[in-house]
Amino acid sequence: MTTAPDAPAIDELQGTFAGQLLRPEDEGYEEARQIQNGMIDKRPALIARCLGVADIIDAVNFARDKGLELSVRGGGHNIGGKALTDGGVMIDLSWMRGVQVDPAARTARAHGGATWGEFNRETQIHGLATTGGVVSSTGVAGLTLGGGLGWLMGKYGMAVDNLIAAEVVTADGSVVRASESENADLLWGLRGGGGNFGVAASLEYRLHEVGPTVTSGLIAHPADQAKRVLGFYRELTSSLPDELTVFCALLHAPDGSGVPLAAMILCHCGPMDEGERAVRPIKEFGSPVLDVVGPMSYDATNRMLDAGSPKGALNYWKSSYLDELSDGAIDTLIEQFSTVPSQTTLMLIEHIHGAATRVGETDTAFPHRGEGYNALFASQWQDPSETERNVAWTRETYSAMEQYMSAGRYVNYLGEDEGEDPVAAAYGPNYERLRELKAKYDPDNLFRMNQNVRPK
Repeated sequence: MTTAPDAPAIDELQGTFAGQLLRPEDEGYEEARQIQNGMIDKRPALIARCLGVADIIDAVNFARDKGLELSVRGGGHNIGGKALTDGGVMIDLSWMRGVQVDPAARTARAHGGATWGEFNRETQIHGLATTGGVVSSTGVAGLTLGGGLGWLMGKYGMAVDNLIAAEVVTADGSVVRASESENADLLWGLRGGGGNFGVAASLEYRLHEVGPTVTSGLIAHPADQAKRVLGFYRELTSSLPDELTVFCALLHAPDGSGVPLAAMILCHCGPMDEGERAVRPIKEFGSPVLDVVGPMSYDATNRMLDAGSPKGALNYWKSSYLDELSDGAIDTLIEQFSTVPSQTTLMLIEHIHGAATRVGETDTAFPHRGEGYNALFASQWQDPSETERNVAWTRETYSAMEQYMSAGRYVNYLGEDEGEDPVAAAYGPNYERLRELKAKYDPDNLFRMNQNVRPK
């Protein structure tokens, strides 16, 4: 914990600050410090709710000059709770949520506090989109800076592959534009390197023609058919068109009945007739108990998992990549799911293929470019007395699956208790270059409340 700033210093900052400064005794403080994961309970000494870039600069300078720990909150979805600091300064970008679209250039500029729901709402006016999160309340900046899996990644690459520029406030209070022609090294680092290099005040994206209607939805089978479903999913994902992204999940029915299910969740972003043909084998497989796959707006597609991510629920996640979905891995997933302590916990297999795999592993800071899967064990519960039980199950499941996992980790899913080695695994061959970049832009590691890359 850092030493709290004194009142006169905060009063001086308030003299120029256009946004809102919240101390623990202020009205609105308790609500402002709440993030998506209710398991994280930290109390910043000061929340700097910024209205613009000048506010970000003032907050960064204040934290640095006072020797205070500094965190940055965009959408607040990071499961490890890195948006919060205990006793330091939290830069809160939740009032900076604008999205400006240039339909002629097919680009969009999103402020650092924007969510994917807000982004999609603006871009879909023009029938445009880019790869973003699968839960609409996820922050645009946080997801992108860590990689950015999403429904469009097979056709258009990951979110990092569509990031074309960013405006960043660095540790010395400078405003830097990162693009292919300006500070290209920083743009490389932002394409997967997280919040290690500064505060992303805004990000600019390449857009693509998508929607307004796509073929998407969920199709579910009884859990006693899980082995057949996962085997079918493995075969299906061996030859998917770029336009079709399919995830597989072991979960309980969202209607509160507690019925265990094996489901496939998908989106085909191409023409509707092609989408109908592409999903036909999925709809004809087995005897599903639920089939809501069909025409859906792209905007709604990115909201279809929202109900499973309520703000304030207690979460503990672990994940890792799988080069293949072997019989042993399938059997282990099913066995572990049979003992899951919470009916709101999700076991998700995310398939990565197509355009996302046609980028060199050192072309962006995000290195994981092989075709394969990411296995996510997303434990979620409501009762704090159940925390130990749910955390233990997640760790046991991860341990049971380790023999099937590859070396890589997805940085956006790393938890609070993971340590440094998983960060190195998340960046693989790019880790040392990221350390050198960190030494250039943040040599004193002011921006360390993240999946931290230490300066070299």
